[in-house]
Amino acid sequence: MAEYKAQEQDMIFALDIGTRSIVGVVGRPVGGRLKVLDIEMAEHGSRAMLDGQIDNIQQVAALARVVTDRLEGRLGIRLERVSVAAAGRALRTQSGSFVMDLPQKQSISAEQVSRLEAGALSAAEEALQMEEETRRQFFMVGYTVAQYRLDNYPLATLLNHNGQRAEAEVVATFLPGEVVESLYTAMRAAGLQVASLTLEPIAAMNAAIPAELRLLNLALVDIGAGTTDIAVCRDGSVVGYTMATIAGDEITEALMRAFLVDFQTAETMKRTLHAGEDMTYTDILGMENTTPCQEVRAAIEEPLGRLAEAIAQRVTEVNTVAPSALFLAGGGSKLDGLRERVAKCLGMDERRVATAGSNYNKSAFADGLNLENPEYATPLGIAISAGLGLLNDSYVIILNGEKAKLFRSGSLTLRDILLMNGYTYADMLGRTGKNLTVTVDGRRTHLRGEPAVPAVLMVNGEDAALTTVVNAGDHISFTPARSGADAARTLGELLGKGYSGRVLVNNRDVPLDTPLCSGDVILTLERGGSHGEQMEEAEAVLPLSDPLPPTPSSVPAETPAAVPPSPPPTVEETPPPAPVKPVETPRGVQLILNGAPLILPEKESGQPYYLMDLLERSGLDFDHLEGPVRLTVNGRESGFSQSVRSGDVVTIRCD
Repeated sequence: MAEYKAQEQDMIFALDIGTRSIVGVVGRPVGGRLKVLDIEMAEHGSRAMLDGQIDNIQQVAALARVVTDRLEGRLGIRLERVSVAAAGRALRTQSGSFVMDLPQKQSISAEQVSRLEAGALSAAEEALQMEEETRRQFFMVGYTVAQYRLDNYPLATLLNHNGQRAEAEVVATFLPGEVVESLYTAMRAAGLQVASLTLEPIAAMNAAIPAELRLLNLALVDIGAGTTDIAVCRDGSVVGYTMATIAGDEITEALMRAFLVDFQTAETMKRTLHAGEDMTYTDILGMENTTPCQEVRAAIEEPLGRLAEAIAQRVTEVNTVAPSALFLAGGGSKLDGLRERVAKCLGMDERRVATAGSNYNKSAFADGLNLENPEYATPLGIAISAGLGLLNDSYVIILNGEKAKLFRSGSLTLRDILLMNGYTYADMLGRTGKNLTVTVDGRRTHLRGEPAVPAVLMVNGEDAALTTVVNAGDHISFTPARSGADAARTLGELLGKGYSGRVLVNNRDVPLDTPLCSGDVILTLERGGSHGEQMEEAEAVLPLSDPLPPTPSSVPAETPAAVPPSPPPTVEETPPPAPVKPVETPRGVQLILNGAPLILPEKESGQPYYLMDLLERSGLDFDHLEGPVRLTVNGRESGFSQSVRSGDVVTIRCD
């Protein structure tokens, strides 16, 4: 057996694991560029990948080992560390919004902007989880702010502006946890250690669009076999990712149907179409045919048009408008006529849509190897990204004793890293338990939920905030926050141990062990002792409207989200009624609130009840709203000052 040298520290080994094949690149940085030493490619013998996502881990590992062995044999080097990329086609994009109401009009700080964006990201993840049959772990890859608003006025930035009600809407990109884990597992099975991880669209952009060009608004479209990955840059960084489910296989399948050929024959026809020559092939019936090139082109017109339209639509979704220029990469970029179709669908000059490859020499070169191939965008990009330090993963950050998974380039805060590693907004800030609000003999009583146990965040042994910027080599220690318990009391616990009389809850006789719900109206009858003394005993144990304890400085406290200012509800104190037999038909306002019957005693003043009087009975936690409050009466949108009458059906909920 030949003796192999060890893989030197600066030697980069990259694997691009695609739907159709695995491509390996070996190189090392020289003079600010990557010198490519060798490239190897091998095709999957059978389906091991589904739309770019690993399906058969062992089969992928075996082919990765074949590519690695071939490179090792030619170079005489034992390759152990590998740089890889997660498939962009597995990315999930979701929007989310968050509103933060401040106690008074004030200048918006960077910390408040950070909490606002974190809340919007949490809403996006929760919306994503709602679409899943089972709860899954997602890694946050990146996000862009679609809209800021301050006191309902749109702004480009909130920082240092004065206002009281701040809103943010974000478009966040997530990667399912199983995609990352299957990639790591396959590499371990191939005897390789993952040295760096990025996303395929970012890698392709690092090869096709050098960093000095990213001040321009550019798009990179990588057309693979199963799907099409898209990345957009502007102002010096990558700002958005997306994908289309149509790609090269759609064209191949159209040729199979049109000419009755197998998949491989259709692939050959597709790849040689640019030559413009008549095609001779054998169909599935064993008959040899010769077809003019024009007929073959006509057969792919429809799927080619759909591919161009899908690219234009996805690019516009991420970028809002057509970019300044667009680069096509991947095997599908060679499709005859695609470049012109994409330009037309985007309304761009054809000269602004180009095939990738001409810019590779700014970042990579080789002796005796032709690198100007659009199919090399992703494998070269993975190697360039790792070799030239373009990835956050090219340096190490330790989170709770393990190497953190990082996906974006540019500066990263602690909050970014936690979100990228599967933690949520609730893990960072926690949530106070829901309050319990009831009315006892006309007196409104608030029982606070337990406060959250705050998270513990430390960087290199020192307390840190979520906005702290993390540097190479930092060690992060994070203990998630623990949400407080909701306030919960039985009727007997509220009234006190000595209470032995009769009591009505929402005009119904109930036992003293009945659990209470927010909005319950309690009326005590036939008391067996001094109810005032009993309530004093109960209230000594149950805190009423006490402020929450301050949150430690290591994790900023969430600003309570409140409803828009409105006149405070009147708390009416009525003397305890004399012991009487309850009447069959209770007097007062009888309505339906959030699907449950509610009977309100008539106000002594004779005034009607308003929607704002019902807020405390709605069951909402107004200290921690995650969206606007929607009010309806009999199905019609209403305001806080809307009066209600007997028979009304009222809904108060948070959208």
